[in-house]
Amino acid sequence: MSNYFQLYNIPESFKPDAAVVKSKFFELSRKYHPDRFSQASEDEQAVALQQSAENNTAYRVLTHADKLMAYILKINNLLEDEEKYSLPPAFLMEMMDLNELVEEYEADPSNATLRQKAYSSVEEAFGALNEALEPLCASYNQDSSQKHLLIKIKDYYFRKKYLLRIQERINTFALR
Repeated sequence: MSNYFQLYNIPESFKPDAAVVKSKFFELSRKYHPDRFSQASEDEQAVALQQSAENNTAYRVLTHADKLMAYILKINNLLEDEEKYSLPPAFLMEMMDLNELVEEYEADPSNATLRQKAYSSVEEAFGALNEALEPLCASYNQDSSQKHLLIKIKDYYFRKKYLLRIQERINTFALR
């Protein structure tokens, strides 16, 4: 796996400097743009195309908080594709209450009060999650040698994924 932090010559962080990331993206875009290699050999064109694609992917990852979190966990060998993660029972109990509320809304989609209560409950859960996650990420940003923080961050990553699925369920149902 490519290291996008090394590619952009920036420190590993959950909040990389947006201006630096954008600047580096444009710099590498100019350097590796396939049009600049139109007269080059096929091998050089293929390399330029690969480097351009890697730059595009790096930019998408480094500018999207959820993708960035997953990426940092992956490059630190703490996250695998399609990983089955066991969330804490207390969290799952909280989510059971939220899922019951969503089921009530699904049973009566015309009930605006239920819809609003479901949305508010999910937003509240996201707020609590982000409130707990921010100091962990900030500590890691200050000292990325604190790998033990990534274990806690991983737990919040999976909690957030769970909440996103509930939110998607509400949104999908609201569009019907």
